[in-house]
Order: sequence, then structure tokens, then C-alpha cells
Amino acid sequence: MPADRILTVELARTLVDASVASGRQVGVLVHRSGNVERVVVGDATRLLLPDLGRLRASQGRFRGLRLVHTHLRGEPLSHDDLVDLLRLRLDLVAAVEARGDGGPGRVQWAHLLPENPRGALWRVEDAPALARLETGTDFRVFIRELEDEFARVSRGRPVAREGRAVLVHVCDKRRAHRVRDSLRELRELARSAGVEVVDEVSQVRDAPDGRTVLGRGKLDEVAFRALQRDADVLIFDQNLAPAQASSVAAATDLKVLDRTQLILDIFAQRAETRDGRLQVELAQLRYMLPRLGQKDDALSRLTGGIGGRGPGETRLEIAGRRARDRIKRLEDQLRELSSQRRQRRARRGRSGVPVAALIGYTNAGKSTLMNTLTGAGVVAENRMFATLDPRSRRLRLGPPPAALAFTHGRESASPEPSEAPSGASLDEVILTDTVGFIRDLPRDLVAAFRATFEETAEADLLVHVVDASDPCFEEHLETTEQLLEALDLTGIPRLLVFNKADAAPPGVAQALARTFDGVAVEATSPGTLGALKERLRQALCAPRARPEAGSAPPWARTA
Repeated sequence: MPADRILTVELARTLVDASVASGRQVGVLVHRSGNVERVVVGDATRLLLPDLGRLRASQGRFRGLRLVHTHLRGEPLSHDDLVDLLRLRLDLVAAVEARGDGGPGRVQWAHLLPENPRGALWRVEDAPALARLETGTDFRVFIRELEDEFARVSRGRPVAREGRAVLVHVCDKRRAHRVRDSLRELRELARSAGVEVVDEVSQVRDAPDGRTVLGRGKLDEVAFRALQRDADVLIFDQNLAPAQASSVAAATDLKVLDRTQLILDIFAQRAETRDGRLQVELAQLRYMLPRLGQKDDALSRLTGGIGGRGPGETRLEIAGRRARDRIKRLEDQLRELSSQRRQRRARRGRSGVPVAALIGYTNAGKSTLMNTLTGAGVVAENRMFATLDPRSRRLRLGPPPAALAFTHGRESASPEPSEAPSGASLDEVILTDTVGFIRDLPRDLVAAFRATFEETAEADLLVHVVDASDPCFEEHLETTEQLLEALDLTGIPRLLVFNKADAAPPGVAQALARTFDGVAVEATSPGTLGALKERLRQALCAPRARPEAGSAPPWARTA
């Protein structure tokens, strides 16, 4: 074919002759040079294109191939035609009507569109007269201008550090009311990971599809929107089975992450201490081990036995064995580090200073509160999981009221404060910042970070920080309680602190504090923390009789 023509009369007649003779759709994939790369024969209603491989090109570039094929019944371009156009990034797709008299009829063709206000993905055009199409459009000029427009739109977008993503949420009808909140949280997780969110898609189904999670039509729509917006990642707001992730990746030609992998990526970016890095690597290996078989077909190839005898060990088996060996080494190192932490805690315990651990949902303001109270200087950002590694600092509470003298673990009346033994008053506490909680925290991550939660297990008081400005604060309370139960920490006394009082509607944080027997604060304002320090003193000086494990927490009993 001439390189400047979309279609010639000669090619159209050749395709129609073959199609009428066989009773099947017949098509060709034509390179921009004019060479016919492939001939494809389908059935009466559709073509099945061969595997063309992954497209590796700069932004705004197409594959350099166009599909020209026949339609036996004069039907317009089908959904499958348009799916192939977008998923394969074809230059264009054209359908020629095979008339009953054996001649070519009308031609319909379509090409992709860059992102536009109408949200249109492609433009479909008709050419009633084949001769007009042959002479009316210079294909070389057309495709060059189209690619330039795609590239211009791409250059106008901000560059994301970790890529551009489409968020996907699938749920049943019972959880349909939580779609907006779930997507909002997933959006914050993606932002914390450095990913730019370009679109969000949700679907309510009776049950997720066992193969592709979304229905097939919805998955095609997601692929369309992702490709038009130059997204290279799909992030699902649920955990995917290895086969599901592999099927979605194959169907969309995009990188696929589930909720667990996204959280693991955030932890990998933020871990600073040796403990944290080892724990994250352990969690990642445990997550990836059952998914090795889905990563690359090459892993299943045989390595061969000695002298070529026997099948030998597959590369997949080697990768799995190495991963298991690495997991064992990491577990041994973490046990050693755990022993060292126990020794440090024992030395700290002999000092007699009580310990209070800051816990709560991620991004509730625990690290900011820690910095304001102690000047610890830990990382505090308005994003999820800004802090992973535990930090402990001493907090001076100031002198106690003159009417009472306190000792750690008991309270005694003392009309003459001067008679209190030296050092008996509680004016100091060790405050520990811990990793934040989140709903559906990955099981492997909880197991890997169990050593970190040991700091929480040794605390005399859990200071549960709640974001009073978050409309989902009650769900966050419930999530934290469930994780405390999973970690067997429900027997430790708790103090509820409703943070971000300034961001909540006026009076809301204070009302919540009264309702749940807590205290309202603004972590960034030291002037609001006096009441918190006094409540810390009262809670730590109360008798050490802890509630039985499994009993309802104070906020639940109050509610």
C-alpha cells in the first residue's frame, strides 16, 4: 500500500473477495511503511488478533500498525474493534462492508483521541465512497499530527514520582454506602506512596469476579480510561489472589497493585532503622512467595540436570527456595534484635518511669503530638504512615497537685507534701510513638511488625489518638480495637485523645471527649495540651488493675 493512504480500492477489493469466498472476516495489519505485516482470518462476526507483544514507546506514540478488515453484514465497528484499537494502541482500525454482490461497500474507521473535556476516547468516521477515502486524507500527515497532540497533552501533565494510577473499588451491595470513604482512604494511601491518582472507578456487584474482580465490560472501560490518561498502574482497594492480579494485568497491559502491595510499598519507602527495613523485607517476601509463579513464564523453564540427565530443578523452584532461605535468615535476625530490645526495655523498666504508648489510626496526628509534647523531632507529615519506626522520649508532666503525693502504681493521701519520699511524685513519663493502624492491615505486615508492637505490649498506658475531624472516626476506633485484640493488647488501660480539634467543626472534639471520657487537643498547639498531661498523670497513678482481656473498651462501654 502507498504509505500516505489509509486504504486503497485494490486492498479493499482483495479483502472483500477473500471474505465472501470464505464466509469469514478477513483483515490485515498494515505498517506505516505500507507493508502488510500480518493477515488475520476470523469467523463470521469477529477477528481474533495475534499477540503483538507489549508496546514499548515514548508517551504519545502508537504501535505503528493499523487494522483494516471486513464486516460481512454491513455492521458498524464493533466493541471488540474499539477495544483492540485502544488496548493495542493501533494507529487506526477500519471496517470495509463486504456487499452481497462481492464489491466493497461503505468504510467506517476510528482513531484514538487525547484527553478532552467530553471524555471521548475515540472518533468514528464514515466514508460512504471508498474512492474519496483513498484520495482525501494523507495518512502520514494525519498520524504525525495525532501523535503530536497526544504528546503535547502528556507534556502538560505534572510528573508523578511513582507513576500515574487509576483506583478501583469493587464491593457487594452491603458495603455500597462505604464506597466514597474507601476510595478516599485509598487515594490518601496512593498519595503517601508518591503516586498521582488520575481516575477512580467503582463497581457494586453481588460478588467480585473470580478471575478479573471487575466484570469484563467494566474492566475494558478501566483500561480505556487508564490508557487515555497515561496511567500505568491499576490500584485495587482489596487484596487480589495471585491469579486475579495476573489476569487483570494480562487483560489491561498495566501494572496491577492490590491494597496489601501498596501498603508494603509505602512501608518500604519509609523504613529507616535496621529493624524496620528487615521487617518490611520479610513482609514483602512473604507476600511475593505465593505469587512467583504469576510473575514470569520464564521462571517455569528447566535448568537441566547434571550432564543433561533428568529434568533438573525449575527456575521457579530455585527462586522459591532462595526466598524461603532469605525469610529464615530475616526471622533469625529479627529474633536477635527483639532480644536486644527486651534488654533495653528491662533496663528502662528498672528506672521506675512509667511508659505511655501512642496508638491509633494512621494520620491521626500521633507523631505531631509526640513532637509537641517532647520535642522529639520525628517525621510528621500530613500523609499515611509517615512514621514507621518506634521512638521513645521522656515527657515531663510538671509537679503534681499539692494535695496528693503519687507513686507509680498507687496513690496515697499526704496532707504534707514535703513528707513524700524523694522521687515519689510522678513528674515524668516515657512516651513511645508507634506505627499507625489501618483497616485490613496486611496479615504478613502484622506478623513482620509484631516485634515493633512489643513496645506497645510493655506500656503501662495506651494513648489512643483519634482524628476528630474525620467523619469515619468511629470506624477507625473499631479498627484499632480489632487490631489490639489480634495483638492481645486489650488488657492495657487506654486514654482516648481526640486530636485535630481545630480542623473539626466547632465544639465537636470537645463533645466527643465528654461522650467518650477522653480529652480534646490540637497537637500543633502546646497551649491545649495541659489537660492531656494531667489526664496522663491521673491514668498512670491509678491502681494498676487492668481490665480483663476481651472486655469492652471504655469508648464502647460509654457509647
